[in-house]
Amino acid sequence: MPKSLRPVLVALFATLLVVSGVTSAGAGTPAAAPAASPPTVVPQPSPGACPTQATTPKRDLRAMWVASVANIDWPSKPGLTPKQQQDELTGWLDLAVKQRHNAVILQVRPTADAFWPSSYEPWSKYLTGTQGQDPGWDPLGYAVREAHRRNLELHAWFNPYRISMDTNVNALSPSHPARLHPDWVKAYGGKLYYNPGNPEARQYSVNAILDAVKKYDIDAVHFDDYFYPYPVAGQTFDDAAEYARYGNGMSLADWRRDNVTTFIREVRDGIRKYRPQAQLGVSPFAIWRNKATDPEGSDTTAGAQTYDDLYADTRKWVKDELLDYITPQVYWSRGFAAADYEKVTDWWARQVTGTRVHLYIGQATYKVAQNADPKWSEPQELSSHLDFNTRYPQVQGNIYFSAVQVKADRLGATSLLNEKWYSRPALTPASPWLDDEPAAPRTPVVAYARGGQVTWVATPGATSYAIYRVAGRPGSCDLADARNLVATVRDSQGAFQSWTDPAADGGTYVVTAVDRVGNESAGRVAG
Repeated sequence: MPKSLRPVLVALFATLLVVSGVTSAGAGTPAAAPAASPPTVVPQPSPGACPTQATTPKRDLRAMWVASVANIDWPSKPGLTPKQQQDELTGWLDLAVKQRHNAVILQVRPTADAFWPSSYEPWSKYLTGTQGQDPGWDPLGYAVREAHRRNLELHAWFNPYRISMDTNVNALSPSHPARLHPDWVKAYGGKLYYNPGNPEARQYSVNAILDAVKKYDIDAVHFDDYFYPYPVAGQTFDDAAEYARYGNGMSLADWRRDNVTTFIREVRDGIRKYRPQAQLGVSPFAIWRNKATDPEGSDTTAGAQTYDDLYADTRKWVKDELLDYITPQVYWSRGFAAADYEKVTDWWARQVTGTRVHLYIGQATYKVAQNADPKWSEPQELSSHLDFNTRYPQVQGNIYFSAVQVKADRLGATSLLNEKWYSRPALTPASPWLDDEPAAPRTPVVAYARGGQVTWVATPGATSYAIYRVAGRPGSCDLADARNLVATVRDSQGAFQSWTDPAADGGTYVVTAVDRVGNESAGRVAG
């Protein structure tokens, strides 16, 4: 349907529904509805006005990382046919739905290459086995479409500076920017990197990332913990010449931190320009600084500190609200001596307090039954992290590394977690600052609910809809958490929307509209 016609038809159908009680039973087939009083509107409850259950949060980011570098998660190996790659990818998306996740973090630029037809960089070798070889399809475009069809957010995950997992420049495709601009490149720790201190290299990386932002309807740009490389004993990251030229009186460490912060700011500004409702998120190594190094740091004794070793001032990014969310990789157990999950999570909760930055926790599913720390041999360890998180309203979700580990479900740890914490769907946390019209979308007009089928008129501005099933007459408190939330569905772009309850075991249905940044309307009761 042409976009220009949809609002006209929606308005017309809505008027007909109210005046005549006529609705659609599905794909455009009129059906008579019994005469009834106008549908009831259920207001959203005021914050804190209703009792809620910690195990059924209404707003909760749930996701897993799907890593492409070295074929960790997807594709399972290079050289698969397009159909095989698509089937594997949809399998991960279907697993996310099964886990009642609402987002997927998909790596699309693992080593200065691309999982889309990029205007800047070659096709990734992790697709075909040969860098620069066209895989015959558009993985990122496909991923966005299929994720959204399942009402999953698609966060596109980029590595900022890594060029290759070895130092063989000649193995790069002949047209690779690193071969054309060798002055941009540094070898360190057995890998090749773009030098963050070279303004041309930095700007090129920014442009390569924004190429995807411009072309695809992604929900977020996502970076992990790799900025300047992790220190390697006995080796020096040789940027002395660039520092001498661009240091501008700063110390070497401050200059490096400024380079990374400038990169983050430039990406953020590009996102706001080209796709203003998309988010920027970072998942850093969780220790900004140890308390012994800086009294503002966490009560930890970790061997690495992002501020000093990776030159990523993640705390500043939160305080300056350069990010929309931060996901520290709190990959330790509760009580671990050097970096206690509880102490690290507490520290991050305090850092985001008073900011608009969402806090999600990176969870180490990969350590379950595979780590020297005996806590990770206990099936309940992962679930206990979410139990601890309930002490902090600042913690608004969790992301799990990585997809193959989530699927493996070692010790049944993921199943235990899902049974307790993910028994209901959840909406993603709202980011109203990304909306030029921060008000909630209009309340839907519901045609009817019969036999478990709920049908309503599409709502202008809605990206998706939340459907609640309530015993008896619904009230605001029935919408306060996810106890009554039975589904979230993507707007299908039709004038009528419809969803069928697979349980259909009675109750009253309420439908709300949710916009792109997570604002939710009042609920409309199905007549």
